[in-house]
Amino acid sequence: MILKKATILIVDDDPDVLTAVKLLLKTQVAEVITEKNPENINWLLQRNEVDLVLLDMNFNSAINTGNEGLYWLRKVKDWKPNVCIIMITAYGDIDLAVRSLKEGADDFVVKPWHNEKLIATIKELLDKKEGGTKTTKSPAKSTAGDTSILGESDVMQDIFHKVNKIAPTDANILLLGENGTGKDLMAKAIHERSLRADKPFVKVDVGALTDTLFESELFGHKKGAFTDAREDRAGRFEDAQGGTLFLDEIGNISLQQQAKLLTILQNRQVTRLGTNKAVDVDIRLICATNVPMSELANESRFRKDLIYRINTVEINMPPLRRRSEDIVILAKHFAKQYASKYLKPAMDFDNPALMKLKSYNYPGNVRELQYTIERAVIMADDSTLRPDDLIFSILETATDNNINDDNIQLSTLEKNAILKVIEKHNGNITRAAKELGLTRTALYRRLSKYDI
Repeated sequence: MILKKATILIVDDDPDVLTAVKLLLKTQVAEVITEKNPENINWLLQRNEVDLVLLDMNFNSAINTGNEGLYWLRKVKDWKPNVCIIMITAYGDIDLAVRSLKEGADDFVVKPWHNEKLIATIKELLDKKEGGTKTTKSPAKSTAGDTSILGESDVMQDIFHKVNKIAPTDANILLLGENGTGKDLMAKAIHERSLRADKPFVKVDVGALTDTLFESELFGHKKGAFTDAREDRAGRFEDAQGGTLFLDEIGNISLQQQAKLLTILQNRQVTRLGTNKAVDVDIRLICATNVPMSELANESRFRKDLIYRINTVEINMPPLRRRSEDIVILAKHFAKQYASKYLKPAMDFDNPALMKLKSYNYPGNVRELQYTIERAVIMADDSTLRPDDLIFSILETATDNNINDDNIQLSTLEKNAILKVIEKHNGNITRAAKELGLTRTALYRRLSKYDI
């Protein structure tokens, strides 16, 4: 939507804020509506075609929930699900504002805001609502080690937008997703965009630690605390002092380990093995797991109080099959990267090779694509990669494409089901894909697979 045609509703019980925002926006948009009492929001939304709401996080209103902003956010989402919402918050309430993103807010601004930034944020959200400026966004990229986070798909753009909002805060973050989706790279990217970027980034694969190693590795130990403890050693919490501690595979630790970790996070102090002296720690915590949240919510496996402690904000890293628009971008990036690493000429793909890349479902996700391209670059005889150069991992295809009589029968059933649904919708691929629970891209892959 063009900014000049927009109607903006501002809801804040501070008249100075209402006046300041109205003066700022009145020459930028078609109409600015101001309101001090949030209980009038529904009436205003029914009476006006509002495109965007600027909503304060705190009100002295008849509704007293302790976080009125979240209450009214939910109400606005119920009344007008498609309206854009920007929360207005004070610096001290940033954690609450981050929570508002999980509740459905599109963005938040911190008082005092920069006028140019506020206008740019409003314009970006209105354009996104109409789908008009996706091309104006530069794909987010975060280099970490020998790979990068790249993506132009909608799902990745939403994640990048979320990361840009939460990275400067100290909110604890839980990264969810299958193996190979880039959770470790995302953790590094968040650290690099945080206010702690010049401090340590410390990663620990906690899922692989025994109980004894867990305490020693995370909390440290004194000389003689156990066999082979030949010197004092700081734990990873102390190593990450002032920076970010990334606990990978958090979903695989035992209940006993969870209890010890919870105590440290609550007290923000660690005590090395073999001593009673507590050391204060100042870290930003990021955790990751490939265990689905539905399984983590089972208290026989994972403590709910620890989930709440580590999960101020959660980010779901999508499997590559859900961001198929990014396959070619990533493949070309890896081809360039490995051509340079192995002193090869600049590499490109012919069209059949690109079709092969796009038609595969990548059970190993981005990691599998990366290794596939690395192998292809090493083995290629010239600068053009062809279908025969692209050999997907037998570790994945052995389980994903194991063809037997049962699989053949299932393939026949799937093909017949697709044919019936397409016929039902008179060839409308969009409607057929929706009924089948597939994306259009996934359905096209199946059409190609079955020569339909």
